[in-house]
Amino acid sequence: MLTSKYCITRGWLPTIIFSLSLAWSINGHASPQRNNLQAVTEIYQQAVNSPIRTNADKRTDATRKPVEFLQFAQVRPGMQVLDIAAGRGNTSQLLALVVGSKGTVWAQVEKQRPALVKRLTDHPQSNIVTVTSSFEDPVPSDIPKLDLITIILNYHDIVYKPVDRSKLNQRLFDALKSGGHLVVIDHSAKPRSGISAAKSLHRIDERVVGEELLKAGFQLEQESKYLHNRSDPRDQAFFNMDIPTDKFALRFVKP
Repeated sequence: MLTSKYCITRGWLPTIIFSLSLAWSINGHASPQRNNLQAVTEIYQQAVNSPIRTNADKRTDATRKPVEFLQFAQVRPGMQVLDIAAGRGNTSQLLALVVGSKGTVWAQVEKQRPALVKRLTDHPQSNIVTVTSSFEDPVPSDIPKLDLITIILNYHDIVYKPVDRSKLNQRLFDALKSGGHLVVIDHSAKPRSGISAAKSLHRIDERVVGEELLKAGFQLEQESKYLHNRSDPRDQAFFNMDIPTDKFALRFVKP
């Protein structure tokens, strides 16, 4: 089913949402059969249960749902992945556990993060490469074309910083292979609130994210409600709440 979701100009140019199940047919690879999907799910579960993940990471699993995240992002062994705004490295480490020794995860941060350094010192992972760079140019010049880029719970932070987001998003588009994916997950702001809650509430209007990425050339492939919480009034910052925030999850594809 074809659906118009975002506009990118006053002409309301549509994006196409492809109704896909767990499709893995990117970059010339055939979609796996059911038994292969089961094997991949087992890899996800092993990654989530890895003893090198911290107790703090595992305490957040109930609200961040890492297996569902890996399924939605369509991560698999051997992928080349860039994790934007890696922070303490929770997502980067999880991705690296899945892509394995034949894959690489570049964990991008604006400045050195002691928690990320400690994580990799306690449990070195040779397939994680830390990248210290600005958001406007977060992609190292010497890396191959990427299969996947993730921005997890941080697009709103980029919004309120002095960052040229059109330059950032174009850089991400150019860094991906044709058929590669960009996954953005963030705390939902109230509809039609734009970027007004980005700094005060650490939230963003989903529509803003969609429109900005369409302008860079991405197509919206799928959205997921796996982190939706209808009980969230969307009027508080996540760190002030006793319940999980309502979050949107969007997967874009480079045609």
